[in-house]
Amino acid sequence: MLMHHLLYRGAEWAPEKVALRWVDRELEYTYTEAVDQMERFAGALSELGAGKGDRVSVVAHNGMDYLMALFGCWRIGAIPALVNVKLAGELDYYFNDHTPTVVVFTHDAYDQVTSAAAEVSSVRALVCMDKAMGEAKDLGELLRAGYKAPVDPADESAIAHLSYTSGTSGKPKGACLMHEPTMRATNCIAERLRVRTHESSFGPSALSSSYQLVGNILPTLHRTGTVNVMSKWTQESGYDALESTGSALLIANPTLLTELLHESKKRGKTPSALRVGVSGGGPVPLPLKKAWRDELKLPLAESYGQSELGGFVALGFPDLEPDERLAPIGIAPPDKEVKIFNAADEEVPVGEVGQMCLRGGYMWGYWNREEQTAKTLAGGWLHTGDAGCVDHNGYITMRGRFSELITVASKTWFPRDVEEALLECEGVTASSVVAVEDDEIGDRPIAFVVCDESLFNMEKMKAAITSLVPYDLQHLQIVPIDEFPMTPTGKIAKAELKELAQEKFQ
Repeated sequence: MLMHHLLYRGAEWAPEKVALRWVDRELEYTYTEAVDQMERFAGALSELGAGKGDRVSVVAHNGMDYLMALFGCWRIGAIPALVNVKLAGELDYYFNDHTPTVVVFTHDAYDQVTSAAAEVSSVRALVCMDKAMGEAKDLGELLRAGYKAPVDPADESAIAHLSYTSGTSGKPKGACLMHEPTMRATNCIAERLRVRTHESSFGPSALSSSYQLVGNILPTLHRTGTVNVMSKWTQESGYDALESTGSALLIANPTLLTELLHESKKRGKTPSALRVGVSGGGPVPLPLKKAWRDELKLPLAESYGQSELGGFVALGFPDLEPDERLAPIGIAPPDKEVKIFNAADEEVPVGEVGQMCLRGGYMWGYWNREEQTAKTLAGGWLHTGDAGCVDHNGYITMRGRFSELITVASKTWFPRDVEEALLECEGVTASSVVAVEDDEIGDRPIAFVVCDESLFNMEKMKAAITSLVPYDLQHLQIVPIDEFPMTPTGKIAKAELKELAQEKFQ
């Protein structure tokens, strides 16, 4: 099955049911209306010269037009190449990498889009979602023209989605997902989360990330449910939108899930239809899982995936789990086989830490990066580059990226151990550990914490976590910070923290 065929099926099974909703504008399409808009978008892209295999860049905020751009591309076999609008200043790199035929954007990115597009000979047309601007055509006019869409290529093995890695281990790479096995993976995700046909899911994080594709959009459409997206989340407006839409699943990152926790406690209740939070985009602190379970009486199902997957390595259950099940992420979905390998690609014993690798469906490859694709997919296994372990019940625990490990006086530290321990300290709401080079001990660990200023005391904090981590903490420095710098995908920007640490300690 192909991604856009979910709309066709929904229009057949439940034509008047709401398929897609943009909560900021209170704009919604039934399955029948969504099919009509998809056909119009597909016809417009075809009229502009885009066809099967061509890349269509999307540089925009979350919204209905963003969703329809995805479906319009899939309908004609084009590849939506997604760039977070917060990275508009770097479009030269992205356009030169995937050489788009058409660029669809929001008006606030006009200057950056036109400048970058002028340097790429592949671009045939610019389309502004909001209005005609300079040489850019007005999307609304194109849709109203009703251009006829070409025959559906209907190729399940074709590339359907190009989104970029965060660039933590080098330049961002375009990970290319196929219709299959992404459709199979997201059906398994819907099963794991027990998505029901009457339910709505809610995704406030960036649509440019594959996380929203595999966590919010496709699983819910597999069940003919309603997909909600939001462009301007705040703690208060996010809560209100969850309530007004009657959403059962919140597909978000740890930061937004923490905000919902605080707002629910402030109001003395949770959004009435909400039954599970799903977290992705970064590790979930154990105290956050406990708070959702014990204070909100709701499960927080952690997911662990990558742009390269089109699914998840591991996913928790939508249940109130006992303490011994909170630290691990969960087990692998039924479409995935996960093993822990050593440096020689040999499986390690149960419980030992190694690189998490999987097979059973993953990306087609990196766009225009054959060597890196071959390395990542060596031996028919996707090598995640992340350290983890699996227990005798198949529960997977992620320890961190190998590239972020710290060596302190010849001892390897997993930063996540210290980060989660610090969250147990009174007044600490967030933490992140980086390192600076030290001639004597190799790496000097620096922990940044968001903390109540009146409660900050480095020596007391170190004493409090000594029994919680297997490390000698004498070299650890703890630094208060008002708020963390964040990446466009909602992760803590550790590269910026490292620069800050170098300024303070080198």
